[in-house]
Amino acid sequence: MKARIFDTTLRDGEQTPGISLTPDEKRLIARKLDELGVDVIEAGSAITSQGEREGIKKVTSEGLSAEICSFTRAVQVDIDAALECDVDSIHLVVPASDLHLEYKLRKSREEVKEMAIKSTQYAVDHGLLVELSAEDSTRSDMGYLREIFQAGIDAGAKRICACDTVGMLTPERSYDFYSQLSDLNVPLSVHCHNDFGLAVANSLSGLRAGATQAHVTVNGIGERAGNASLEELVVSLHSLYNVKTKVNLEMLYEVSKTVARITGMYLQPNKAIVGENAFAHESGIHADGVMKKAETYEPITPELVGHKRRFVMGKHVGSHIIKERINEMGFQVDEAKFAQIFSRIKALGDMGKCVTDVDLQAIAEDVMGVMSEKPVELQELTIVSGNKVTPTASVKLKIGDVEKLEAGIGVGPVDAAIVAIKKTIEDVTDIEFEEYHVDAITGGTDALIDVVVKLKHDGKVVSARSTQPDIINASVEAFLGGINKVLTDKKLQESEKSP
Repeated sequence: MKARIFDTTLRDGEQTPGISLTPDEKRLIARKLDELGVDVIEAGSAITSQGEREGIKKVTSEGLSAEICSFTRAVQVDIDAALECDVDSIHLVVPASDLHLEYKLRKSREEVKEMAIKSTQYAVDHGLLVELSAEDSTRSDMGYLREIFQAGIDAGAKRICACDTVGMLTPERSYDFYSQLSDLNVPLSVHCHNDFGLAVANSLSGLRAGATQAHVTVNGIGERAGNASLEELVVSLHSLYNVKTKVNLEMLYEVSKTVARITGMYLQPNKAIVGENAFAHESGIHADGVMKKAETYEPITPELVGHKRRFVMGKHVGSHIIKERINEMGFQVDEAKFAQIFSRIKALGDMGKCVTDVDLQAIAEDVMGVMSEKPVELQELTIVSGNKVTPTASVKLKIGDVEKLEAGIGVGPVDAAIVAIKKTIEDVTDIEFEEYHVDAITGGTDALIDVVVKLKHDGKVVSARSTQPDIINASVEAFLGGINKVLTDKKLQESEKSP
């Protein structure tokens, strides 16, 4: 069982509703994919637009190690557009099912086969490697499918790809289907869509059946329900089948985050391998087991994919996790005070709230009778926004004994305020904004707003919350709460290191 990785993130990402990548964004993602170690990068479809061609040219000009490919139809104008972009290969796609031939292309089987032959020959004659792909293969007549692939191979195609265009396969059918194409004496690609959530399972079955290359996308993005997920496929191959690819597994989380940020297609927390909850534990039983021996509740280590383990505080949390967090804050509590802290955290969880790091610190300080100093305090906040005004914010912060005033602009008033605060504290600490989540707790235009933020500093993620009727004030308070937690932790660590 072998598996080359053919990544179609840059094309399928753009076919996802709401995604349109700029040339520079294409180049950035392509660099990451090349560093990740994929074998082939499909950089887009050159015929789409001038902007698309500019993007593909930026990718091909990077001198990447991966093979750079363009999607084309079986028409000369598409191939000429790909040649203009100086790609290494084309993913030449022709429809194969009678459904597509009759209702989409309105051509006969012989006409489509002739298109595939002429286009393949033209591309090969102009120095391109051709991967001939049959669209809607899994609803095609197998005799015709083999016929069109053999004709393409005879014309010079070096690889073939059978597409499960609407995700109709099951793992059992996938194995049978790809088995019937694995004897054509050229590398065979499996290309699965995720309409029924089976894209990765079907891809694995196809590889077991004799396919040697898998088409995937980062985070499984793509049209409709997406494509086979790169990270899920390569980690399954590595951990469950002992099949190694060229992909650097430790970069998977980083690349996933990069693609999510650039495309705006953020992941559900429980996404396998790279989701924020993939290595998160709240249950006391699970957390206790993981702390003693990670394998008790984790099939792979988070470090394998560049992720990190975290423990979530909520109503299911165990006492050992809370004790560890309290110790990290520098508090020494007796059993009576710990019982009070633990009870109040459980109560917050019963109210349906996630308990942030700042919540825990506030509860612990209250129970211990400690009045903590805030390293950063808000003195003034002014917002200007409107339909014909660029959202602008000015903030005055007191950092220790020093007052600092800064201004910032953003896509909205909240963004402008956060930008201004970041500028104010940039000399104090380096903080990355990891996550911003808003919920309306009550109904109406005067709803109570709950804002939860996650900030990253030195590889550690800190969470903070604010609940107010004003979303701007709530956002600023939550952000500052997280900053103060980071700075307090930093001061504590420095004091522990000093003799």
